[in-house]
Amino acid sequence: MKESASAADGFDRVPVLDIRALVEPSSSVAARRAVATQIGQACRESGFFYIVGHGVDAGLQERLEEASRRFFALPLEEKMAIRMALGGRAWRGFFPVGGELTSGRPDRKEGLYFGTELDPGHPLVRAGTPLHGPNLFPREPAGLREAVLEYMAALTGLGHVLMRGIALSLGLEEDYFSARYTADPLVLFRIFNYPPGPELGEDGQPVWGVGEHTDYGVLTILKQDEAGGLQVKSRAGGKVRWIDAPPVPGSFVCNIGDMLDRMTRGVYRSTPHRVQNRAGRDRLSLPFFFDPSWTAEVHPIEDAALGGGSADDRSERWDGQSVHAFHGTYGDYLLGKVGKVFPDLRADVLP
Repeated sequence: MKESASAADGFDRVPVLDIRALVEPSSSVAARRAVATQIGQACRESGFFYIVGHGVDAGLQERLEEASRRFFALPLEEKMAIRMALGGRAWRGFFPVGGELTSGRPDRKEGLYFGTELDPGHPLVRAGTPLHGPNLFPREPAGLREAVLEYMAALTGLGHVLMRGIALSLGLEEDYFSARYTADPLVLFRIFNYPPGPELGEDGQPVWGVGEHTDYGVLTILKQDEAGGLQVKSRAGGKVRWIDAPPVPGSFVCNIGDMLDRMTRGVYRSTPHRVQNRAGRDRLSLPFFFDPSWTAEVHPIEDAALGGGSADDRSERWDGQSVHAFHGTYGDYLLGKVGKVFPDLRADVLP
């Protein structure tokens, strides 16, 4: 089996890619394939890449960031008016600092959970499907609801664009993923605020904004502010290094998730990452997750160029689990993960 460059060789930076040729309909096939080649190299080497030339309106991003900061500046009791416990099976709303766990340890962040806006009459909602339903929006600040919904629509479009590029990078037809997995993607959106705090806890262990983890689906598109703090795991010759992924103006940070790792048999590796806020002020982070549909069964791509067997990387992963040993739908995989993130709420979403 072909081993990914990230596992074998390590990396020392996250590349910046201009994806304008994928975004603009008038671009030639050759121009799209050239960008796709760069994406493929990044997916093999680090699993992470910045994108510029993405076409997402800067004014929309500014409105969303400003409204988000105003929300997190509210008193805790006002934010708790849309706490996640009120979202039920839809898994939406606010959680306070320490309310989310990574590997069993509380993260030093607070956040808002959103997803595709579905009314109570939607068939998936009527069926009680977890992680589907209406969002919980606060009364204040004004404009947050509109900015969130507009931003999710824009990034859903960008997700489709990037998945066409990823398909080309693998030598597949551009519609490979949309035809099989993402015609109706599971879209999840988070807005996180990482408050400043000590780097070490009372037990002498590092205090992480979010601890080491991989993302679950196929693609994450992250907007981060100027505070920095994101780190990506690199392994070279068996030695682990953590590479900073600092803010790049006008960019998004993209990374692939466990399901794309599974599809490519580990050729495109979902790389562990973590966050520690050392800026001395609040850090705002807006990850958008573009994932397979809830009922999709994710299978390896049948292509000899990707190797003949499944990569078993459990010895390298933070959780000791191999994504290649999983059987079931993407919804099954996701439920198994989110139930560990919010153990107090797991009864609301797990059957």
